[in-house]
Amino acid sequence: MLGAQMAHTAWQSITHFGVGFITGTNWDPVRDVFGALPFMYGTVVSSLLALLLAVPVALGVALFLTELAPIALREPLAFMVELLAAVPSVVYGLWGIFALAPLLRDHVEPVLASTLGFLPLFQGPHQGYGMLSGGTILAIMILPTIASVSREVLRSVPDHFREGALALGATPWESIRDVVLPIARSGLVGAVILGLGRALGETMAITMVIGNRAQISTSLFAPSYTMASVIANEFTEATGDLYLSSLAEIGLLLFVVTLLLNIAARLLVWRVAGRTRAA
Repeated sequence: MLGAQMAHTAWQSITHFGVGFITGTNWDPVRDVFGALPFMYGTVVSSLLALLLAVPVALGVALFLTELAPIALREPLAFMVELLAAVPSVVYGLWGIFALAPLLRDHVEPVLASTLGFLPLFQGPHQGYGMLSGGTILAIMILPTIASVSREVLRSVPDHFREGALALGATPWESIRDVVLPIARSGLVGAVILGLGRALGETMAITMVIGNRAQISTSLFAPSYTMASVIANEFTEATGDLYLSSLAEIGLLLFVVTLLLNIAARLLVWRVAGRTRAA
């Protein structure tokens, strides 16, 4: 029902632009020329960058809280991590404007440019606002989600597996690496997919720091735009029918991408779980 209503609203744009709406790079409301490729690029790249930054930290936090931390500290630290998920996204956005963007502009981006500037990813002016800032703020936002779910997954692994590995002479790290993680693999994959879904749909925080420029650039320092951001920024300004229909088609594309992602994640979890059971 939701998809049908969105498709109905976007039908004018679908029939007018066809496949060119997905492959087009020009977004010009004055001339009624709309292409969604820069927004799709910004959404996918910022979300993947967020996963690249957040997943190692989140899994490390989950492992520490489950396997390594003193028992007296586990619940208080876990509560503090879960509190991060309750912070409103606009607060993250304000923090990104006043703290994260200046930090990246003055300290992080110059270091990356001086050491890795031979790569296209780290070339261009240091503005603070851009893909790197957007991906970082998304990573901070999805970290508590991935960490909390991963912690519950690791806690669900029965203790006799750990005890059996230790009894056979394995070190604590070997029991975690060779016994706990393989058993919990499917749940950990699900936790990562939940974080990716959160990153794809995030609007306010990333809108405030990504720069909001409809362009495709290989540099992480350059401004970009996401599908959710363009809808939030321009929906109230969409006076023409084709303009409004184009924004609705972007929403439809975001809905389809998220739906396909959830389907793929479910299939991946089933496949990993099946391999684990077979092993």
